[in-house]
Amino acid sequence: MEISFLPRVAQLTLREREREREGIVGEGEELRKKANREMRTLKPVPVSIMASRLTNLISRPKSVSARASSAPHLTRQMSTEAQSVASRLSSSGLLRSQGLIGGKWVDAYDKKTIKVYNPATGEVITDVPCMGGRETNDAISSAFDAFNPWSKLTATERSKFLRKWYDLLIAHKEELGQLITLEQGKPLKEALGEVSYGAGFIEFSAEEAKRVYGDIIPSTLADRRLFVLKQPVGVVGAITPWNFPLAMITRKVGPALACGCTVVIKPSELTPLTALAAAELALQAGIPPGVVNVVMGNAPEIGDSLLASTQVRKITFTGSTAVGKKLMAGAAGTVKRVSLELGGNAPCIIFDDADLDVAVKGTLAAKFRNSGQTCVCANRVIVQEGIYEKFANAFSKAVENLLVGDGFTEGVVQGPLINEAAIQKVESFVEDAISKGAKVLLGGKRHGLGMTFYEPTVIGDVKSGMLLSREEVFGPVAPLLRFKTEEEAIRIANDTNAGLAAYIFTNNMQRSWRVAEALEYGIVGINEGVVSTEVAPFGGVKQSGLGREGSKYGMDEYLEMKYVCLGNMNSN
Repeated sequence: MEISFLPRVAQLTLREREREREGIVGEGEELRKKANREMRTLKPVPVSIMASRLTNLISRPKSVSARASSAPHLTRQMSTEAQSVASRLSSSGLLRSQGLIGGKWVDAYDKKTIKVYNPATGEVITDVPCMGGRETNDAISSAFDAFNPWSKLTATERSKFLRKWYDLLIAHKEELGQLITLEQGKPLKEALGEVSYGAGFIEFSAEEAKRVYGDIIPSTLADRRLFVLKQPVGVVGAITPWNFPLAMITRKVGPALACGCTVVIKPSELTPLTALAAAELALQAGIPPGVVNVVMGNAPEIGDSLLASTQVRKITFTGSTAVGKKLMAGAAGTVKRVSLELGGNAPCIIFDDADLDVAVKGTLAAKFRNSGQTCVCANRVIVQEGIYEKFANAFSKAVENLLVGDGFTEGVVQGPLINEAAIQKVESFVEDAISKGAKVLLGGKRHGLGMTFYEPTVIGDVKSGMLLSREEVFGPVAPLLRFKTEEEAIRIANDTNAGLAAYIFTNNMQRSWRVAEALEYGIVGINEGVVSTEVAPFGGVKQSGLGREGSKYGMDEYLEMKYVCLGNMNSN
């Protein structure tokens, strides 16, 4: 997943990406400042201008469907609605703009702040604290103090707290969805789906809290009894990305709390507001002060504090492989446990015998969800030569119908990219492919809406040496590659250091089983483009990470096994 706890690592230009690879964690601050400067130079777009742009776009045949003749009026209405969302959220008490330490909402100790932007308009939503090492250390101390009483609660008691939190998340689904769209940009319908998905991890964790079982082992000696206990790891540092500002938090915090751990959450500086709203609801659910803490701001300082503290016993991180490696190295100093969900380069293999409609629909979902900004997005669409032309035509037609716009506009299915650096990265990847012989079948440039909107794009004749094949584009660009045989498809798919998710479309049951076994990925979808669920393990192999999130397997990431030997049992 091309996202990082060093802000905007995933959206860097090629030159910046090389610097990040060669540098140290501390260089992320320079990149953060640069990206923030870029964001500050973006001028807010007045509603009238945005409506005018949308009116012009609707008259064009590409990208925006002509299905709604009233769209210009609707766009004005929804743009105005977007401006009022912040005030409604503030009235509801969910628009928090302070960190949470020990149950108290606090500013940065030096009063520094950072701005949170609406990526669809460039407008400032609010300021949040730019916290650093001192605040993080206090949050760690708070979590450490809360750990003993929280872990001593019965599993049933912790389950009840989590259930209340889940109920509140669902009760405020509409507000949380609006907040996600406001600060992250994804369409409101998709944001509401994330709320349901994210809340599902809290519900599942509430249920699994009561099913953390140990073992009794038959002893080899008559006077001994052998037991295995499972106990909470301790304080957990949870570093989360911007592309799923709720779900990536609940997927980590839910099982941590269920097992008896306490947490310090470090959300992305691009999307901290959803994390703060979720934390507010955790407090309303009665979860004791200090069990959940939230700090944001100076990413390197926060990360260094989490890594250096002996009170933090585990780091769980979703982000880029480059930063994951640095966290692994940093965790070695105190021998912390780490769970890492890192970069992907997902292949989507379309065999000649695939159902064309199923393949188009599944690939569309796997590629363009969240404007292509997910860790499991299809990064390479690998199509067998017998169906290549037919698939390319059908897929391009489907992509052409995707409605692009502000996430609050009715019918929109693709919002903006997260910031200017992200769209520059997409542009550089597309330019690289074209320079090496690839052909743009659809799109291939910035959208007429301006800002960070990019046209849904399909590129044909992509080769393995192009950046689109080697690295995550993390944007709405679908590269098409040809293959001849099943063996070649597997070779192309596995020719990467990543191994998070892969997709297969075929009607041959034997082939689906063979290929699924041969693919070096932690997740494989067969004739399905949306595979994530709280009840199944999520994670990768190779350089896509360590550990699993979700399901009963995800609970084990927050538990230590303790072997107890009880001797002299035959004595009176």
